[in-house]
Amino acid sequence: MRAVIQRTTEAQVIVEGQIVGEIGRGLVVFLGIEEGDTVADLNYICDKVTGLRVFDDENEIPNLSVCDISGSVLLVSQFTLCADARKGKRPSYIKAARPEQAIPLYQAALARIGESVPVQHGVFQAMMQVRLVNDGPHTILLDSKKSF
Repeated sequence: MRAVIQRTTEAQVIVEGQIVGEIGRGLVVFLGIEEGDTVADLNYICDKVTGLRVFDDENEIPNLSVCDISGSVLLVSQFTLCADARKGKRPSYIKAARPEQAIPLYQAALARIGESVPVQHGVFQAMMQVRLVNDGPHTILLDSKKSF
């Protein structure tokens, strides 16, 4: 399971011209679910999302998590994070989990993160436009297999 996490001051997901998810200060999390991912992978990613200390404290040192600042999370499914672009020019998405595996894990991630902070989301398998202000910019890459 892979995630790209961006600290934001505001973000929204738009599907077919309608805002379906929107947050203020918090984290935008793009989540890629791979074949073979388990609840353990999910727990690793969700615990990192809610616990990452990427927000500044009173001394302007990033010591605070999204929970500490009463922020929100915007979770967006993104199978393209599972791409393998090492060979040729066209990425392969063969490692991305099929919907029957990915949807339950995505919904479990929404529930798990939602236990700690307010969470908004995109629409699984929809063509989405994501608008966000990357605060910093501050971007973190996570991989539950810890390959980077």
